Amino acid sequence: MSKLLEGHVAVVTGGGSGIGEAISLGYAEQGAAVAVVDANADAGAGTAKAITDAGGKAISVGVDVTDRAGCNAAADQIKSALGEVSILVNNAGINRRTPFSGDKAEVAKDWDDILEVNLKGVFNVTHAFLDQLRASKGRVINIGSIQSFVHVRWPNSAAYTTSKHGVLGMTRALAAELGKDGVRVNAIGPGLIETPLNKAARDGNPDMVQKVLEHTPLGRAGKPSDIVGPAIFLASDLAAYVTGGIVMADGGFRSI
Repeated sequence: MSKLLEGHVAVVTGGGSGIGEAISLGYAEQGAAVAVVDANADAGAGTAKAITDAGGKAISVGVDVTDRAGCNAAADQIKSALGEVSILVNNAGINRRTPFSGDKAEVAKDWDDILEVNLKGVFNVTHAFLDQLRASKGRVINIGSIQSFVHVRWPNSAAYTTSKHGVLGMTRALAAELGKDGVRVNAIGPGLIETPLNKAARDGNPDMVQKVLEHTPLGRAGKPSDIVGPAIFLASDLAAYVTGGIVMADGGFRSI
């Protein structure tokens, strides 16, 4: 049986750990050549090495998604090394939990930083690869959240919630605009996934984690591997008529 992503070149931002790492490994297993993009160059290199050690094809590129010029340069570098990109996963993100009513300077900094990475970063990277995606009739997968819809039961995350609402809005807008070019744009909405990004928040708020799990029909937190299947589906031809949507991978959180 042929692999679902054979012949594709995939870019995964934030690919050095967590969900991005899992998706990078999963795409490689399905035959894609993978460019692992991460601001932490060492972490990205580790993911790429894991792929090549397993017989796959991968490179790592150290770039911060808030650096527009760096994103443009990365697009050229990746095309030269691997060929024209046909899959883009915008996964890079940060989160901080500063009360909106807290220290004004801290609140303002966190707001700027989170929107810069989580929303403007999606713009920077997608825009950098736009010509390649149009030429390849590619597909874009943006990592949203249950917080693309609700504030959930995590307090003090106004900036993160706003950024993830924005990611879903951008997904729909780009799907509408780029459909004529054959480019599909979708999102994935993870629930509570155990990643390095949220480890401190989970460890510091065990009661809040329990409340989230009690509201989750499957009764458990997700693992990065739980996002791989939806990411492969949306990147593959199995989803050839799917665009402008979001696949929820939240253990059923939004169903109740």
